[in-house]
Amino acid sequence: MTPAQGSPPRTERQAAAEPATRAGRADAQRGTPAWRRILPPALVLILVAATWDLVVHLAHVQDYIFPSVENVFRSLYKNWSSVLGSATWITFQEMLFGFLISIAVAVIIALSLHSSATLRGAIYPLLIGSQAVPIVVIGPILAIIFGYGITPKLIIVAISCFFPIVVNLVDGLASVDPDLIKVMRTLDGSRLATLFRVEVPSALPSFFSGLRIAAVYAPIGAVFGEYAGSQNGLGYVLIQATPQLNSDLVFAAVLLLTVMSILLFMLLSFLEKICCPWAGKGKK
Repeated sequence: MTPAQGSPPRTERQAAAEPATRAGRADAQRGTPAWRRILPPALVLILVAATWDLVVHLAHVQDYIFPSVENVFRSLYKNWSSVLGSATWITFQEMLFGFLISIAVAVIIALSLHSSATLRGAIYPLLIGSQAVPIVVIGPILAIIFGYGITPKLIIVAISCFFPIVVNLVDGLASVDPDLIKVMRTLDGSRLATLFRVEVPSALPSFFSGLRIAAVYAPIGAVFGEYAGSQNGLGYVLIQATPQLNSDLVFAAVLLLTVMSILLFMLLSFLEKICCPWAGKGKK
């Protein structure tokens, strides 16, 4: 006897209630308290920090090799007003403005590639090839051309971030439901109206996915830019602290870079919920 023969037939009311039941489960998952989402990663972080401190103290590891968590935070507090505060502000500006530049450039490129198949065939392979050029090679060249100011750092951050934004936005624009395009054509909608009323809203979830990926690369690009030539910033702090074996200051700078990256990622996730709240309805 097959499962279909052994189970009673579903009524129309049961079949109609299934979508509502699934929607209710999704709403319940989206309504999960914030502390239940924050608690698991917080516990893992505490466990890692405790293990870190335990290994350092039991193995009697010297601070210049691997500092304890306590010494990292002590260094963060002690050097904040003299070194880390201004360096964090400089790196944050490079991160933020370079990231905004990458968004503007990526949107223009993605819309151009989506609008013209000829441009897409000619430029898209070049974009992929551009990612094979190491940033560490570009940095010194930009420093020679533009000096040690903020300009080369902004360019490096923009170069580091724009590619995932372009790829995700192009894919999002290309994956719009064809039936929606047909409806716009039936309503005699122009190409521009179809783009901004159908394709762009449908591509917003993919766009924000690209933004979140790029947010991870922003601090890396800023630090590479400061490695190439700078007079301040967290990358400059790392350059100065490493030869002096000041490992607690190195870890403090890395901690600040990590926090800035996480905050930018969280900000983009918040903006996604505001700009396209429908994107999370199917997520578990």
